Amino acid sequence: MKKLFKKNATSSKFDAFIEKYNIPKEYLFINRKMVTRALLIGISIGLIPMPFQMLLVVGMIFFVKFNVPIALLMVWLSNPLTMPFMYYAEYKTGVYLLGMDQLVVELSLEWFENHFSSIFLPLYTGTLFYICTLAPLVYFGVDWLWIRSVRKQRRLASKEPFHK
Repeated sequence: MKKLFKKNATSSKFDAFIEKYNIPKEYLFINRKMVTRALLIGISIGLIPMPFQMLLVVGMIFFVKFNVPIALLMVWLSNPLTMPFMYYAEYKTGVYLLGMDQLVVELSLEWFENHFSSIFLPLYTGTLFYICTLAPLVYFGVDWLWIRSVRKQRRLASKEPFHK
């Protein structure tokens, strides 16, 4: 994987694209900190039931440095096919956490518009729960796996005999 990124990162077309659009290279770095931050930000924003999630990711670049393409890809975990299931799970979680009675949900835009005020609080409570649990779990999990992988590579490299 690392070889693939290095090969593409050094191509002249890639460099020309970066220069043409004046993109700071640090937003494209593939290292542990940039990738884990991108996952945390992308998943957190992707879980929020709101339009224009990608714009929010781009707006975050003024406050935090992270790998922007990876964060944008993570936002797309909530796409038109997965949104109903994600938001329903968030709603059910919010209902459970708040101890509220659950409404009978119909997957239609009309039902959503008519009941938005009733589902707003449990939906966003469930969203907050998943942002505070799932996103950090992915962040720390990938961070731990990355560190473990690097240590394993170093161990293997130190055991190899030197060839001249």
